[in-house]
This record gives sequence, structure tokens and C-alpha cells, in this order.
Amino acid sequence: MKVLDFFKKHLKACIVLVCSLIVTFGSLGIAHGIQTDFGKVDVKMGTFEISDVTRLDGNKPYYTPNEDAVITYKLYKPATATETNKAEAVLLLHGYQNDHETSAAYAIELARRGAVVLAIDEFGHGATKPGIVARGYVKHKVTVNYGEGVEIKAIDSQTRYKVLMNFSNLSFFKEKFSKDEFGNSVSDSSMGGIAAYAYLSTLNYVNPTMMAVSGHSMGTWASWTVAAAYSGTPIAPRATVLQCGELFYKDAMADPTTHFNNVLLLQAKWDEFNYFRDYSKQTVNDKLLESPLRKEFLTGDKNRVEPVEWNKTYQDSDLEWAAGEARRMELLYTNHRLTTHDAHGMRVAIDWIKKAVRTTPIVGETSHMKNSNIASKNQVFMVKECLVLLATLCAILSMFPIFHLVVEIPFFRSVKGNIVNRPEKAKDGWKWWKGALITIGVAALTYPFCSQLGHGLFPLPDTTVFRMTIGNGFLVWYLICILIMLGTTIIPYFIAKKKGKPTADFADMGLAREEKANKIDWKLFGKSALVALIMVAFMYVQVVVAERAFMLDFRFIWPFFKGFTWERLLQLVIYIPMFALFYILNNSKIFASMRHKDADAPGVKGFFKGWWRNALCMCGGILILMLIEYIPFFIGAGPGVDLMFSSTFGGPFMSLMIVFVPQVIVFSFICTYLYRKTGSVYVGALTVALLACWIVTGGSAIM
Repeated sequence: MKVLDFFKKHLKACIVLVCSLIVTFGSLGIAHGIQTDFGKVDVKMGTFEISDVTRLDGNKPYYTPNEDAVITYKLYKPATATETNKAEAVLLLHGYQNDHETSAAYAIELARRGAVVLAIDEFGHGATKPGIVARGYVKHKVTVNYGEGVEIKAIDSQTRYKVLMNFSNLSFFKEKFSKDEFGNSVSDSSMGGIAAYAYLSTLNYVNPTMMAVSGHSMGTWASWTVAAAYSGTPIAPRATVLQCGELFYKDAMADPTTHFNNVLLLQAKWDEFNYFRDYSKQTVNDKLLESPLRKEFLTGDKNRVEPVEWNKTYQDSDLEWAAGEARRMELLYTNHRLTTHDAHGMRVAIDWIKKAVRTTPIVGETSHMKNSNIASKNQVFMVKECLVLLATLCAILSMFPIFHLVVEIPFFRSVKGNIVNRPEKAKDGWKWWKGALITIGVAALTYPFCSQLGHGLFPLPDTTVFRMTIGNGFLVWYLICILIMLGTTIIPYFIAKKKGKPTADFADMGLAREEKANKIDWKLFGKSALVALIMVAFMYVQVVVAERAFMLDFRFIWPFFKGFTWERLLQLVIYIPMFALFYILNNSKIFASMRHKDADAPGVKGFFKGWWRNALCMCGGILILMLIEYIPFFIGAGPGVDLMFSSTFGGPFMSLMIVFVPQVIVFSFICTYLYRKTGSVYVGALTVALLACWIVTGGSAIM
């Protein structure tokens, strides 16, 4: 009875909670209907061990690690694909820091047209084992496209840096590229793709002579490797579709007879990664087509005098398609990360695969894709993505009523409180803008250097302890920012104290109540940490239900919130202290020390008066970097960070900004709301620290 009275008393919170759950799982249900084509496609999750796969090629080995490698996958099987009516099949390989669900757009569209689709987690991604280090590496890197006249430079740094610098170094290349004098080698640049292709070919409802492979970014190198491994065999891919891929000269291959059937390259106009722009090119335009490399790819003649063109198929006769000679480069007006969900690129890829896989059918067999009456322009994948985004936002929203219910439990009531009301210390006008501009400037100046340094070079035990590659970039950036925040807090304190001026106390910093202003309130911290943990745990339960019931997680194109493996959960425990310290100090600076006079203004209007300021401080630096990066790019000069510094500071973390900024805006909303409800920075800071660390450790690449 007391429980019922409790919920009646807090009916508003209960209504918001129930409504958010209804929208979350209602959206996921419809999204699941789209990915299964409302019952016409059977979708399932599964795993297989590489050592258990029976090969059909007979003579092309694939990587076998010392311990059994387990590949996780998502399989899309149309109802029309049966043992007596075998269907075409496509293997999908995702990019760096992604997972199988990033391939869902292609999987959904191909499967609803009759193809069996296997989307895997590559080495070090998702739940697949082993880590990306199993891909292999050598102690050198190539500074231009592989093949003729390459420049090889020695590298001897962190293991993760050697792996990253060898992503475009493929295991079927000549030994001068793929091996070194120390016994290291690029073992499997397909990152499990070769074994996955073999597994797909053995399914009794798949026609193994009508298969294709497609990948994005890192997955394009894996796609090249899969196609090379099965070159000349009956199950060689009939098409290879590269979504932002790098080209190489024929001279790079160890076996000059290796042949790639019907290759389509989807080229992003604004690709942030210089190796997908042939290294020396700052922009993607017609000048790129003048390179011998592109001419060799399209026509086979690197010395061709006549110009080549975008969006034109070369070697386009039926006989040339049957021989696997067709080549095309499609220019997409998008950036690197969004290529996976570009509608025009999707249409071209569907038509390309449809034509390629049916060029040499066995007598009596039919093409499911050819018989499909769904036009290539008829696409539903983005509806699914938007529904999953809506589910994600509602799951985040559900944490707020959970907060209100939890803090009404007697043990947690002390977590609620009011913002310290000291008008004389409130910031207004230039005083506030001065602090805001410094905060924004520090973020903008440190992000490209610290994140890239941490991502590749900062000395961390990356194969044993700090194994999250992108996580190490953020770890180093957060560490530098922590030192700056501590310095800008402690130094002014001692200067003011020496001059006999008033100093800030812990209440001013949002770390204690006014009545305990002279010391950190550890009891408040502990209870706040438990509240934050309960809120995030409630959201995690929703993720687990989503994955089990609908085979979906919370994301929008890019992976956000996924269920943990034990290995990844341990990484969360390792990284969370630094993330928590960063967000506590960050919130202390932005929300408390820079407290605006309207910080506790009542109502919705009062909330937004504070929120826009907090959001500006939290992501303003990254927004400035986005302008610096993309405005020169859009006007045809090239990526801004590449132009100002070098391509060393471009790539992963620059392209990540389009994903990172929306995350931080959501984080600022959460922190503002919880700061106003608790009067301290703890619950908001620890909640977003858990969410940020979850994003980094739950789905990104692991060594």
C-alpha cells in the first residue's frame, strides 16, 4: 500500500516514465518491422568460430589466431531464399569504430530485394574476438598509395599506432609492405572477413557463385582482402563495392594474377581522411581523375591520355561484366561517415550488385534481386534509423523520472537541493563571457592535438590495460583539460588568498552545500554517484531488452549505447575514473564557478536561459573546430585542420565531431537539468560521465 501511495504521490513522474517507455519500445518495434520487411526477412544474431568454418575454395588460407576467434554477426535471410531456391548473398564489412549495425542500411535494402546478407563485427569491434591487433602490423608505414614509387618510413611507437598506420597495408601485398625484418606481418587485413565470406558461402540457401562483398572505410580494405583471397575460385565475389575506399597500384600485389570482379568505388566529396583523397589532394574534384592511379583503376591503363569521368561505368558490355571488368567511381555529395547512409550511393550500389551477381548464372538458376520489383530508389533504411534515434532519446528521457522517484526515497532525499544563492559571486555580462571564451578556446586548441596524440602515440599500456583506441584519444584530451582546470582553479585561489581577497569555497564550485562550504561533501558525492548509477542502469536495462527482443541497440548511424561483454565492462571500470573526474571539474567550472545570475531562474524559460550558456561552454570549442574544418572544405580549399597544421591532426577525431557535438548538446541538457534540481554538480556530471564512457567502451574499437 505504501508503494502504491508513493507512486500516486509522484504521478507526474510515473506518467512521463511510462510514456517514454511506450515510445521507446513502440519505435523499436516498428524499426524491427522495417529491418525484417515486416516478416518477409528473417533476421538473427549469431556467432561462429573461425576454426569451425569449412572452406569451399580449397586452396586460399585465411587467418587462424592462436586462440579461437569468435565472429559475431547479424544475418538477414529473405523468405524467398530456400535450399531449393538459393539466393544471392552479400557480405558487409563496417568501418573503424563501427560495428555490424552500421551496415544495417545496406543490409535492409539488399535483403528486402531478395539477397541474403551477412553483416559482421570485425576484429576488435562489437562482440567479436580477438582485438584489432590480430589484424597484424609491421614497423613501417607507406606515405603514398601502395605500388609504384612508394615511400616507406620506419615507425617504432605504441602498438596501436603501428596497427593504425598499417590499416591500408593489406595482407595480399608484396612482402616489402606486409612483412618486416622483425618477424611482424599484416596477418589478416580482412579482419575476419575472409572467414565470414566462407561461412556465408556454406549456408544451404545461398548460391555461392552469386556473391558480393561491400565495406565502408576500414571495411573497404577488408573487402579488397576478401576479394583477393577468393580471386580465381568459383566463389569469387562477383562485385566489390567500396564505400569510401583507397586505391592501390597493381604493382603492390604479391600475386599479379589476382583479379577483382566489377568494382564500384563510392567517393565522398568531403572525405576528411587524406588517404581516401589519394594523400596529396586536399579536395575531391575532377583533378583527382587525372591521377594515373584513378585511370588505372577505371580503364586498366595508368598512362591513358583521355580523361576519365565520375559516375560512368567503364568496361560496360555484358561480356566485360561477365569477366568482372566493370569499373565505376560515383561521386557522392556527403562526408566520410555519412556515406554509409547516402541515398544516392545506396541506389547505385544496389543496381551495381544486382547487375554483377547475375551476369553468369548457372543454367536453371534465377536471380532473386533481378526478379524483385522494388526500385533502387525505394529505400526505407532512414526511417529505421530515425525510429531508433527516437527510441534512444526517449530512453535518455526516461532517466529523468527515475531521478525524481529515486530522490524521494528517504535515503536519497539529501541529494535534492538548491543552487547556492550568492548574488555577489554570480557572473554576468563580460565576466561570464570572459570565462566562456576561455573555456571554448581551451577546448578548441587542445582537442585536435591531444585527442590524436592519445589515439596513436601517448605511451599507454594499450594491449593490456587501456585497450580502447578512440578512448585513449579522449583519455589524453580529458587529462590535459583536467590539469588546465585544476591550474586555473588552484592558482587564482592562492593569488587571492595572498592578496587577502575573498576566495571561492567548495559551495561556489558546486561540490558542497552552503552549510558545509569549507570541504568537499563526500557523503553527498557518494549518494549522488548511486543516483547516477541507478539512472544509467535503468537505461542499460532498456538496451538489453532492445537487443534481445528487437536485435537493435540505441544509436543513430553511429553506435552509441550497446550491451557490454565482460571484456568491455572491465574497460568501462578502467576508464570511468578519468571520465568522472573530467566531468565533475568541467561541470564545476561551467555550472558553478561560472554561475550566471539566472542559473536558478524558475520555470522552463529559466531553464533555457541557463542551458544555452552551458551548452555553448561545453561544445563551443568543438563547434568552432567544425567551422574551421568544414568551411574551407565546402568552398573547395580542403579540410581546415589539414590546411592549418597537417593531415596528422585530421581524420578520425575531425570526422568524429559531427557525432560528438550532438552528444555533448544532450549531455549539457542533462547536466543543466540535474544541476538545477540538486544544487550540486555531482549527479549530472557522473551521469554524463557514465554515458560518455559507455559510448566509448561499449562499441568502439578495442585492441
